[in-house]
Amino acid sequence: MTTAHILEEMMNGYEGALAGRFNGQTEKNHRPNLIRAILDQAVHRNWRQLAKERIEDVRPTIPLGKRFWALTKRERKALKDLLKSDGARELITALKGRREHDKIEVLDAAYWMKGCSSLGRLRYAVLISVADGEPDSNNLCLIDIKEGVLAAAPRAKDAKMPRDNAERVVAGGRALSPNLGERMMAARLFDKSVTERELMPQDLKIEIAQLSREQATAIAGYLAGVVGRAQA
Repeated sequence: MTTAHILEEMMNGYEGALAGRFNGQTEKNHRPNLIRAILDQAVHRNWRQLAKERIEDVRPTIPLGKRFWALTKRERKALKDLLKSDGARELITALKGRREHDKIEVLDAAYWMKGCSSLGRLRYAVLISVADGEPDSNNLCLIDIKEGVLAAAPRAKDAKMPRDNAERVVAGGRALSPNLGERMMAARLFDKSVTERELMPQDLKIEIAQLSREQATAIAGYLAGVVGRAQA
């Protein structure tokens, strides 16, 4: 029953956004309370919290195990070459007041087994130091590299849509959330389309298992409205 209520609210929020009835929901006082609380929490997060959450370690290495798998020499070299590109440098130095000519060093990298959707696809986590001197929490960044796959949804005949799957993902990210989309770029790795994105401490996920039915349905409608407005 909870799932049914969530789906109903998702459809209401999405259809309302497509019909142009979303403007009022974007205001702060229309956000669900839990969304406000998560946003307040996100503002004050730091690198150590990100590292413990994503890689379970605050040291500048990626621990191999259940989620992170060892790379081949070919993969490691390809990732280093990819992150030496001008586009990658521009992406990495764009945040936190980093300087354009700061030294970029790949400290560690691993295949990232995020879930079943990762299997058979390119998916990598790369830990990078940006600046001169010893790496510390002020100059570390975690890059997520993910293969862009063919969209399940059909393409509108009269819509301008990038043919490259990774470019399509980036375009969608910029429409959905400009601050997120500007932290992404499309690239090629092993002759496949991939997206590069820097993960930030502020990138918090909403854990559905921790929500009440009322919270889940309210958030579902709100977030579906965000997606619907972006896609419209």
